[in-house]
Parts: sequence; structure tokens; C-alpha cells
Amino acid sequence: MTREILSHLFNLHQMPTGHEPDHQKLITGYCEPWSLRAGEEIEWFGSSHTPTSGVLEVVRLDCGDPTRSGPGFAEERVEEIGTRAIDLVEQPLTPGSYAEARLAGAAVSLQVTLWFQPTLLKRDGVVLSLSSDEAIIEIFNRGDILMGRFGDSEEQVRERPLERHRWYFLQLNIDLSARSIEINVMSPETVSPGRDLLQAGEETSKFETPELSFADLVFRLAAGAGNSRWDGRIAEPTVVADEQAYEWAFDDTMDGSVVQPLVGDISLELNQLPARGVTGPTWTGQHQRWSDNPAEWNAIHFHHDDLYDAAWEPSTKIGLPQGMDSGIYCFRFESDLGIDRVPFFVRPAVGAACADVALLAPTCTYMAYANHRMLIEGADFVGARSNLRPEHQYLVDHREVGLSHYEKHPDGSGVMFSSRRRPVLQLRPGADGWNFTPDTDIHAFLLQTEVGHDIVSDEDLHNDGYAALAPYRVIVTGSHPEYWSTEMLNALDQWQRNGGRLMYLGGNGFYWRVSFSESWPGAIELRRAEDGVRNWQTGDGENYHAWGGEYGGLWRRNGRAPNQLVGIGFAAQGFDKATFYRVNQEAHDSRAAWILKGIDEELIGTSGLGGGAAGQEVDRYDEKLGSPGHAVIVATATDFGPDMLRTKEEFEGTVAFPTPDPFVRADIVFYETPAGGAVFSVGSISWFGALARNNYDNDIAQMTRNVLERFADPTPFEKPTQGGS
Repeated sequence: MTREILSHLFNLHQMPTGHEPDHQKLITGYCEPWSLRAGEEIEWFGSSHTPTSGVLEVVRLDCGDPTRSGPGFAEERVEEIGTRAIDLVEQPLTPGSYAEARLAGAAVSLQVTLWFQPTLLKRDGVVLSLSSDEAIIEIFNRGDILMGRFGDSEEQVRERPLERHRWYFLQLNIDLSARSIEINVMSPETVSPGRDLLQAGEETSKFETPELSFADLVFRLAAGAGNSRWDGRIAEPTVVADEQAYEWAFDDTMDGSVVQPLVGDISLELNQLPARGVTGPTWTGQHQRWSDNPAEWNAIHFHHDDLYDAAWEPSTKIGLPQGMDSGIYCFRFESDLGIDRVPFFVRPAVGAACADVALLAPTCTYMAYANHRMLIEGADFVGARSNLRPEHQYLVDHREVGLSHYEKHPDGSGVMFSSRRRPVLQLRPGADGWNFTPDTDIHAFLLQTEVGHDIVSDEDLHNDGYAALAPYRVIVTGSHPEYWSTEMLNALDQWQRNGGRLMYLGGNGFYWRVSFSESWPGAIELRRAEDGVRNWQTGDGENYHAWGGEYGGLWRRNGRAPNQLVGIGFAAQGFDKATFYRVNQEAHDSRAAWILKGIDEELIGTSGLGGGAAGQEVDRYDEKLGSPGHAVIVATATDFGPDMLRTKEEFEGTVAFPTPDPFVRADIVFYETPAGGAVFSVGSISWFGALARNNYDNDIAQMTRNVLERFADPTPFEKPTQGGS
């Protein structure tokens, strides 16, 4: 990877965004929500590892890119909101998902049964905890040894070591009056006779306990009475306290944060978003969709590093002015320990006039990449590095902030849920040249044109549907609008059919399906099913989302290839060389000739981030995948480095691809849509890096401006003749 791409992509040369001291990052925070309307309230949650006093203000962020490749960092304080003196102390993070129920009253005899499957044995954790002010009984693993904790004593409860990814049935009988505990652990036969030789069967252990007394019992799964957490799956828990029975099933309301009881009247509360829609002990493989036979998906997968909600105390709440302009804003906190900025997006107030143009902030992509560690741990396109921006170094030092969709949990399972209700370190101006910072470059370009634009976020689009887009004639995407829900795609489809004009100014867009749940606001679910460029893949029988039951994975595999919506789709990725486009000479004589106004050269975008306007991840026109036949291919980029390879879903065997590979290209396309609308797509993440060259006096900026001005013009686009140019 070239130095220029690396320096912009991850800001490795440590360019400041203000006047931050050059030392360890100690201050961080988040806000709720990420997107709201003028006139509404927003909360900021701040924390400092060293107590500090500072000043909080709200700034309008015109451009968050401090690098030499960008147009220049620009922010301005919102005077109407003013400043606030804030004292910060450390607000701790406690990751780890678990389930909990509180059973009122006293109990003398207890019976607990459940299925459990350990998925990480190199780390100790509590499978089951029964506690009150007077007593504690826990079943836990110490390495691969199953142990019991009875008051202050510990005992081994199974002679044979546990095996990862194997189901065990546990029955725990407690008689407090007799001070006795009996524990039976059974492992059924599997489809592997060899593995069953040393594991199948059951063991029973009996112990005498110290004098214990249970009242107002706290029943926990995958967590101890303290902060101990466990990695694995649990299914079909039951509790009988004296004569009162409680039973919960995990095969219903898969998107809920509370499990209603099958027996008894106590709900089981889920904390920190464990994984639902995962196979349980009775899964046979005969069904792949959990909704066909939910009883086989009757498990919950807990991880010790799950983090849905930081649950900090709010440091302040601010009511935004009713007349506040739509735009990108930040909470900016500064003390002698440094500066931290937390971005948020403001839409026009309810009932206020809207601009004709809106920038669609790809907040689903921001959530998917939240706290990614690809730079730290390495990835297929970049090696691990030790010279890190403070925000990335913070991730090294504080794994408790949670993971991104680009990582695996320590037990090897993919991270299927990601949340914005926690500090997201790369969602900082200049912290990460991937996604948010480049999108502020596009925002700065739109401001420079003075056409006028608002901001709408992915989450707004998901929640409001078509109504979020209806006020706008033109929608401009960010550089990498990769993650889309069904509701988002449906809304964009409807908006296009009603005459909307879409400017897709990025690459690798509309690629993965995600889903939302009202029970877990501020989070998305992702299943990396069936092919695609991915860092992990879903487990057997787990390709369907828990939230809504939709089949996960690529939109291309779900009948909605990006080509159908924006004319092009993900074709290749490579980060060694960004390059130029070659103008299709026939485009000069086509109905799209106006796009090339003021552009005389055959080669365009010859300089920019890493070398040119086409690079990183690129999209191509392909009628077989649904690209409209009447589209005009304005220009094409093919002169990439050898690392630019076609995407994994394009591999149909182990044959060698031709050189140059005709499938490895970036296409700029234009075509008309119903009701006088149109689409312009550039097919490259690197497009943003060429916009600001020479103070926006360049061919890429000229082309983008041509399209923006024509798309903002209310004059309808005419329907082309069949096959006409």
C-alpha cells in the first residue's frame, strides 16, 4: 500500500485536529442519539481516566479531514449554544452479555437445569450463578475443568475435561436444610463417534455445603455475582425454588431484550446484547431457517466482550436551537488533558423548510466499522502497525470499548451485533481516514458549491422510510454506503420511482444486509452469510437474522444486487494504487454529454489520494447483475496495480484470471429513472480524495459539480428511446 494512501486512510503521520497535546488519549465519550432534528435534545456522555475540568461546546464541522489530501480542517463554534464547564471523572465500561432474573422470597430446596456449550476454555467464566445477600452457588469453568463454588469452598464437579463447542446438560439439586448438593452433567452422543469416545455419557457428583440461606434469589446465566463473564451458549434454563417453577425458552421473540417465561411469572432480562438466532442442542441440520423450526434455535450465545450500552451517566443534555442549520456537528470537550470530539448529525426542525439536496450519512457503515482493529491487528489489505493515532492506540489499551463487525470474538465467532451506544473511537474527525473523515470531504465539497444541502442519516432512513427522503430532489451518498436494511432499500427504491436523483459518490455500496430491533435501539445486526469479502462467516444454520428472520449476507445473494439500484456493483478491491478514469469518447455524443462540460482531457482524476480518483474499492457496470441497459458509461478505470483483485463472490473456481482482468474496473454511469429522475454513480471510494485538489479546480470536482447542478434543476429528465444514446 502506498504511503499516501496509508497516511490518509489512517492518518499515521499524526496530523492534529486542533491543539491536542501529543500524549496518551485519556478523554472519550459518546452521544445519544447520533442523528436528530433541530429543536430536539441530545445527551453527551463523557469520561476521563484522570479527573479533569474543561469546557464543552458544540461546533459545526464543515470538514473533518486534517490531512494534506483534504480541503483543510474547518469547524466553527455554535455561539447560540454557548460553552459549559464540565468536570469529568472516569466512567467505567463493563462488557459481557448475560441473562438475569430476580426471584422473590426464600427457598430451601432448589433445582436448576440447563444446556450449556462452552466456546472459550482458555478463559475462566461463570456458567450459572445463584446468589443472595446470604449465599452464593456458582458453576464455572477453570480452564477446561468444570468447577462448583459453594459459599467459600470450591470443588471440581466433573472428572473429564470440557470440550469446546460441545453441548452438556446440567442438573443441579440443592437441599439447604440437608446442606447437600448433587450435580449431574451429561453429554449426549453427537455425529462424531470418535469425539464421543471420551465425552459422551454422564457424571454425578455430591457435595456437602456450608450453611447457606437463600432469600430474594438472583439467578444469572453466563455471569457471576460480580463482573465475571462466560463465553458460550445456554439453552432451556429452568429453576424450581421449593414448589415454584420457572422456565424460559429462547426460541421465541428472537429480537427481544427480555425473555418471557413459559412457566412462572418472572422474566429473564438480557444484558449487553447476546446473540440470538443461534443453533441449540437439538439442531439437526435439516432446517436452515430458524423460523421453520424455532425449537432447534433455542440457545443464546454469550460473550465476555459484548458491549451494547456503556450505560454511563450523562454529563450534560443540550436542547438544539429550533433554527439550527442542518449539518454535521460535534461535542468538543477540551481540558489540559486534550481534546475529544463526538460527532452528530442535525436534520431540519419538524416543519422547517428543507434544501433540495441532502447528504445521506452512512451511519450503518460507521456502526459496522465501530472500533475496528484492522490497523492494529492487520487485515488482508494492511499489515499491523505500532505507530498509531491516539484513537487507535486507545483501542489497544481499552478492549472494553467493544468490537466492530470486522472482528471475531475471542472464541472465534463473528461479531454479529454492533452498537453506537458506546464510545466509537474512529468516529472522530481525522481519527480514521476510512468512512467518516472522507465523508466530511464530500460534505465540504457540497458546502463549497453553495447549492445548499441538509443531512439525513441511515438510521433516519430506516426509521422514517420514504418520508426521510421525500423532501429532497437530490440525495448524495457518502464514500462507502456499504450496509443497508430492507427498509432503507425500499425507501430509496420508492424515492427513485417518484423522480428522485441519486448521486452515488463512492464504492462498495449497498453490499451487506443489516437489520434493526426496537428492543435494542442504536444497534445493527449483520450475518456474513454465503460469500462476499468478509473477515468471518456465520456458523452452520445461522445465516438468518434473529431480528426479523431475513436471510443475511450480500444483497446480491438476496436478489437485490447494487447494480439494480445504482447501475454498478462491487467489483474489486486493492489499495496499492489509485488511478485515473478514461472518458468513453461515445459519451461526448450521448444524452449524458453535459456531464463532461468543461472537461477536455481523455484521462480524468489523474491525481488525488494515492494517485487518482479510482481506487480502494471499485464498482463496475454489469447487465447480468441488473445494470440498466440504457445507462451511459461515461468513463472507466482499469489501470490498477496487481493487488486490485476481483471480489470473492466473482470466483467460480481456481482458474487463473486473465491479465488485465476485464471484471476489475470502475465505471462511471448515468441513466434516467421514472418520473424524471436519474442516477449518477462513480464506482470508487477514492473519488472523495480527488475532489479537493487545487481548491476544487479540477476535472473530478467539475464533473461532480456539473451533475449536482443539473440534478438540482427541477427540469425532468426525459425518458430515453429504447436503446438510444
